[in-house]
Amino acid sequence: MSEQVARRFIDALHKLERDRDLDAIVATFAENCDVGNVVSPRTFEGREGAREFWSVYRETLGEVESTFRNVIATDDRAALEWTTQGTASQGHNINYDGVSILEIDGDAITRFRAYFNPAELGHQIQEG
Repeated sequence: MSEQVARRFIDALHKLERDRDLDAIVATFAENCDVGNVVSPRTFEGREGAREFWSVYRETLGEVESTFRNVIATDDRAALEWTTQGTASQGHNINYDGVSILEIDGDAITRFRAYFNPAELGHQIQEG
């Protein structure tokens, strides 16, 4: 089941990146989820928190596309290895790698964390 949820998440992320569709990605999360990454000191809680997290992600970037190299799934977890390429909202090119960990209950993500080099991404966004 977790691999199916991970694949749904990947499809929803592509919709967010391509079409700015927030609803599809928010729908992959449980009502009581918690969402975060290495950049934000804050944990985003619940579906509204997930909506805010992914909205900020999308607003930070211009054209963007994530490619997934590996999806590793167990019964209730998935690890996604990815590369994201595109432009920052100011037009600077970005290209960074990372890993996301999904904790899953049934058909929904209960916890999401993304790990990547924030200094590398920050430099690309600000300096180009």
